[in-house]
Amino acid sequence: MNLAQQIINGLVLGSGYALIAIGWTVLLGAARLVNFAHGQLYMLAAFLAWAAMERYGVDYYVAVPIAVLALGLLGVVLQGMMLPMVMQQNLTSLMIVTLGFGYVFQGGAARVFGGDPQRLVSPLQAMNIRYGDIWFTVQDAVTLVGTLLLFGLLWLVMNRTRLGALVRSVAEDPRLAQLFGINAARVYVGVFVFECAAVALGAGLVAPRSPILTSMGFDEVILTFVVVVLGGIGSVGGSLLAGFGLGMFTALFGALVSPAYTTAAAFLLLLIVLVMRPRGLAARR
Repeated sequence: MNLAQQIINGLVLGSGYALIAIGWTVLLGAARLVNFAHGQLYMLAAFLAWAAMERYGVDYYVAVPIAVLALGLLGVVLQGMMLPMVMQQNLTSLMIVTLGFGYVFQGGAARVFGGDPQRLVSPLQAMNIRYGDIWFTVQDAVTLVGTLLLFGLLWLVMNRTRLGALVRSVAEDPRLAQLFGINAARVYVGVFVFECAAVALGAGLVAPRSPILTSMGFDEVILTFVVVVLGGIGSVGGSLLAGFGLGMFTALFGALVSPAYTTAAAFLLLLIVLVMRPRGLAARR
């Protein structure tokens, strides 16, 4: 086994996990909301970018922003439909409704885009960088750097700006926040739009690595859930750490044991971590 190559693979996988999870980290942790259609949104963004390129001849560098914008607008529509439940903090209904949205998106995508696997072609994926026995693509490097930049920007916004303070205030007590003149509904819409746009960006950067399927959303929900819980719900830094940790674990476990058992092993790792640190890796003792 080439250990250096597996470490590179782990960093690349981890950056993808963290990037896909960043929107749900903010939604679930900072705003105390749930969205079980998260994986299907990832799938939908990947297919929208693919359709823009294959059916309308749009360049990859334009198709990804189109998908981000489309998912952001979809987020406004979805949150508008769910706003009464959100304002009442009716998490049970939100779980059911978002799960239903996920199935609707999956069925609609299968109808519109077909059931065959497709490939989101990025010119960066064809550019390889080699150094001795290790190699990675320019797409991998862009994903890694983009993930670090996005997490750094999010951390600054959440901890050093008035906008972040507003989000934290609404998450802590939405009714009390409204008494102080904060428009909680607008904050919730903004957070949900960020989640949708962020997962679309993740799809644009990560999806070129493998074929895209209309049924792949469930796997993305599972991996995102593991990252968010491992890192500590609502912890931006914890999600980044968990994403890289899970990526490294997946790469090494797949090389040493078998890729077929990586999901089961990841959940076993999750159980062990939660027994030792019930609030996640980033929780303070």
